[in-house]
Amino acid sequence: MQAQALHLHTYFMFPFAVDKEAVMADHQKVWGAHDHWIEGLDEWIADHGHAAGSPVAGKLGRWQRDSYRRFDMDSFAYQDMVFFHPFVRRVFFDVGEAFSSEIGGGESLVRCYAIPLTALGETGRRLIFEASDARGRKASVWVNDLRMFLFANGIGVLTIGVEAAHISITEALWINEMMRKVYPSSGRQVREGRTPERLALKLEGGGDTQVLVDETIEKCAMRSYLPPLSKVITELLYFANYSKQEFEPVLDERMIVYTYLSVDPASVEENFDQSEDYEILMSRLLYVDRTGEEYRYESDFTREQMRQQVYRRWAHQGTLYGFTSYSNVTLVMGRFDCDEHELREGFLVHRMFMSRYYLTVVVALFYRATLLDFSERTALVSRLLYKKYGTVDIEQRDVRLVGQIMADFQHFSNYWYFSELANKDEELEHFQMQVKSYRLDTMKGEIEQEIEKLSGYLERVFQMRNTESINRLAMLSLILGGGAMVTGFFGMNFARDFAGWFFEGKPATWAHYGAIAAVTAFVAGSMIFAVFLVVSNWADYRAILLPSKKRMPQESLRRTLELLEEEEEE
Repeated sequence: MQAQALHLHTYFMFPFAVDKEAVMADHQKVWGAHDHWIEGLDEWIADHGHAAGSPVAGKLGRWQRDSYRRFDMDSFAYQDMVFFHPFVRRVFFDVGEAFSSEIGGGESLVRCYAIPLTALGETGRRLIFEASDARGRKASVWVNDLRMFLFANGIGVLTIGVEAAHISITEALWINEMMRKVYPSSGRQVREGRTPERLALKLEGGGDTQVLVDETIEKCAMRSYLPPLSKVITELLYFANYSKQEFEPVLDERMIVYTYLSVDPASVEENFDQSEDYEILMSRLLYVDRTGEEYRYESDFTREQMRQQVYRRWAHQGTLYGFTSYSNVTLVMGRFDCDEHELREGFLVHRMFMSRYYLTVVVALFYRATLLDFSERTALVSRLLYKKYGTVDIEQRDVRLVGQIMADFQHFSNYWYFSELANKDEELEHFQMQVKSYRLDTMKGEIEQEIEKLSGYLERVFQMRNTESINRLAMLSLILGGGAMVTGFFGMNFARDFAGWFFEGKPATWAHYGAIAAVTAFVAGSMIFAVFLVVSNWADYRAILLPSKKRMPQESLRRTLELLEEEEEE
């Protein structure tokens, strides 16, 4: 008998980076009245011009703010928040403006949105996610949750929650492996059935079927370094224009798989959870591979990797947790009472999977996406300054771009980034294993060094410019001061016949007029030279002579680079 899954529950997580400066510039109707990106998000998403043409927005509904509104002990907010440190609650929980004062805190810099799907169930309808490949294999799952987190730094995390019950383990593994793909890495992948040939989102039930997205992958092309993103993603993110590069994927062609799988004990032999076959199943689930009788990779290598990536505190009950750079896995045997946690209150492991562990994964993925975005931004700024290395031809725009990265990274380090989210051992150990899989500490240290070196380069450039400015002023002072000293010396110390000849013009001779011409030429030449020095080096003196009190608008780094490249071509 083939092993069966009682319950498969997977969140496909898609991290993306919004070019928030470009979006703010393109949508002045929204951000003309707001100073900060986070303040205009609700209005942008609720009143976006392209939303009317989106099948998702038109037939399924638009994204709606989904902040916490109840805080009693039976509410989701209470049960989720109590497991985290107080400072983490203030940072990562969207409690909304109306309720922030009620719980004693300011508004957080994160927004949570959802497309409500509960109303569909009341009408007997369901949202279905389908996939099929070139070899005739296909599967469909029920979409039970569409949720999106947008952070003040422009990073977003889209999560697509799907469920299936009483399916084969083979089908469960195929669903995870295939439905996570958001674009093919080559045409060969499509032809060989290693990536979906077709993806679809449908509304089924109520006597009819409405197709929201039906995409057949035939031809794909790279545009402006951006991959041909699946319509499933672009239609769900209908408020941002992908073709105008208002957002871009942070990772590769795969979404992060956060999954829960419950094995039907009746479909396997006794003590299956303590066998080598159970370990093989865990490896297939952890590394998002399809079914097989042996390990997908060399057995000793796989076992060694799993010793580092699998959490075994509850292995004696058949519960295993696993963490890689592209998956987070919970594997259990059936559903059962967990000590004093009664099954009638809901299966404990699945409850944790949907609540605090889900939030922990979102936070870790936000960290990873932010650090990857910083890697791109520092590389783009370095590219911008590349042709100016060894020179002093640095503009105020360059300074602002570097200063913006420095300020954003400092805010991320001081406000967002915590090495410890919770005090309980199990939650903390889970988070630390995910951090290790994502290499977050290493990435953060590397980027911090890169930004410090970039800042150090600008400091050295400006030290050179300041030194040259001081030298120019010293030379000008020497010329003007020397002339004043000469005229003063002669005027104060020589009189009588000398004064009559040169200063008083008694009698009027060539010496008198020659002295006037020489002094006039010297003064005029000194003033012209002073004006020439200031004008030719106006960039060095402008900020001092004409300090601006206006707040400088932030610029889109990518659009700045494109503009400069166009200017160079001309």
